[in-house]
Amino acid sequence: MSRRKIYAKRFLGREATLGYLLVAPALAVISCLVAYPFVVAIYLSFTDKIIGRPASFVGLQNFIELFHNSIFWQTVRNSFIYTGGCVSLKFALGMMMALFLNQKFKGRIFARGLFLVSWVMPVSISCIVWLWMFETNFGLVNAILRASGIIKENIAWFSYPSTAILTIMTADVWMGTPFFGVAFLAGLQTIPKELYEAAEIDGAGSFTKFLLITLPQLRYVVFIVTLFSTIWTFAMLETAFIITRGGPMNSTHLFSTLTYQIGIALGRLGEGTAISLFMFPILIVLMYLELRYVRKGA
Repeated sequence: MSRRKIYAKRFLGREATLGYLLVAPALAVISCLVAYPFVVAIYLSFTDKIIGRPASFVGLQNFIELFHNSIFWQTVRNSFIYTGGCVSLKFALGMMMALFLNQKFKGRIFARGLFLVSWVMPVSISCIVWLWMFETNFGLVNAILRASGIIKENIAWFSYPSTAILTIMTADVWMGTPFFGVAFLAGLQTIPKELYEAAEIDGAGSFTKFLLITLPQLRYVVFIVTLFSTIWTFAMLETAFIITRGGPMNSTHLFSTLTYQIGIALGRLGEGTAISLFMFPILIVLMYLELRYVRKGA
């Protein structure tokens, strides 16, 4: 064997070196598509950059102005209400969906596919469908409520703050519930049947088995799925942008929609990136909790 081949074998034989070589392409892509734009965004947040004009450094001025902006704090409130409500509903509905689909019944395969329709449908198409369903005069929601006698006059869903945020929450829950359901269903199928059989022998009912067996066995799946959904929902743009565009009276503005309005529509990139970076510490905390919990479980 030649000396060159010996050196090559030693080099590739080192596990750490081989690992670095395997992840190098992914790191290069992440650096170009994620790291570089993120660094540029941090720089822009400290400037008064406006599209078409040179930027000048203003320090923390953009962030100070945000803390004195009532629309921004309304957006913070909207974002937490929207995220908390959507994730809670998706968790509850996803768990019910998983428990139902985990049962043995005729047509179970078809039912599983049917429940995934809202997840695989493009987000923009789903938002347009819900925009039509909540339409005041010809929407399906008002038609059903009138036919059932719940209301006598059409509700202008997009004209009032309390109902407008319900429309985007409904759309997000409809699209995101299958993600919870599929993940929980996969977790349910890994739980040993012997645990349920032993519980039945001890006289445990369905609720007791769910509380003492199902939830503890799914705790890692529940935590990871909920955390991922929280991050995605917190940064969601399409739902509020397509359905309400932040209205009425800024009642459905989220971090993403306000960032778009200030940074892209108005061209004030410095202020827009400052708004988007306000979410960064929150997301960092969530990711830290996720990684810590996963390592603890491992």
